[in-house]
Amino acid sequence: MNQQEQQRVIVLTQVVSGSMTVAEATVQMGVCEQQAKRLLAGFRRDGVVAVVHGNRGRQPAHTVTEETRRQVRALATGKYTGFNPQHLTEQLDEVEGITLSRSTVRRILAGKGIASPRTRRSPPARVRRERWAQAGARVQIDASAPDWLERRGPRLTLFAAIDNATGAVLAALFRTVENAHGCFLLVPRIVTTHGRPLAVYHDRHSIFRVSARGETVAEQLAAGRERTQFGRLLDELGVAGISAHSPQAKGRVERLFGTLQDRLVSTLRLAGAPTMAEANAMLTTFLPDLNARFGVPAAKGIACYRPVAGDTDLDTYCCFKYQRTVGMDNTVRLGEHRLQLHPT
Repeated sequence: MNQQEQQRVIVLTQVVSGSMTVAEATVQMGVCEQQAKRLLAGFRRDGVVAVVHGNRGRQPAHTVTEETRRQVRALATGKYTGFNPQHLTEQLDEVEGITLSRSTVRRILAGKGIASPRTRRSPPARVRRERWAQAGARVQIDASAPDWLERRGPRLTLFAAIDNATGAVLAALFRTVENAHGCFLLVPRIVTTHGRPLAVYHDRHSIFRVSARGETVAEQLAAGRERTQFGRLLDELGVAGISAHSPQAKGRVERLFGTLQDRLVSTLRLAGAPTMAEANAMLTTFLPDLNARFGVPAAKGIACYRPVAGDTDLDTYCCFKYQRTVGMDNTVRLGEHRLQLHPT
């Protein structure tokens, strides 16, 4: 018997003698109450044998016989010399009438040191993603929705943007849900404080990218896939939008949320912030301290951020725009609403 079975015999013996209850035995053996009762009934009926697994010492029904193993090895080193395991498996099944899986054939050959004739290239060495040399060349944005307030208040989503070159958090804000509106509130904070970056790196959320599907007739005529509202905003600001194909591609902002889920949650807990307004107010003092601790200078001192004209009204960019056709009755339909256009 193994150690677990020996422990169960001791426990069941104590139950039979009355020094332990079934409930206590359930905890000691780490099984459910029904399983404990089955073990106890078998122990009373058959003794120690009931604790030992019934298949102990039996040969599995699907075991490959030694004769078959010898036959496979002989064919691999004789008739089918030079066949890789997959090709050999196919030949054994189709020609020799020996039906085995590729992994089984590979194990049989490997057990006798018969290597595959096909050499595989080593996986490419991973290369560290270096920071961009200039601030503003790449800005990564994302949103995260753990329980930031730890049940003291509503469930919130944190939108954040980080510069790839410096690791500085450019802007952040709490919202109740992850949607395009939150991104539209985040962008003006970046543009007014730092300027327009060259590119924004984001995931493949429907906020940033239209779901994969065939192009519509209108898109084919326009020679391009329809843009999301956020994609249209980036185009109007002259900022490139890049979709990441994996979380590792935007690892800077992913690691930022790992830090925030530790430090920011603790800071909000210490302050006892119960509302979204108070949480956003905490960010005004938290982010400068975070950037001072973890921000690094860019490799090149010249930043790529481009200023906006002083008379630019960002509200004309950071809004939702829809193309509609005016009806014969001088009305425009938007969703379930109809807007009447006056003669003036």
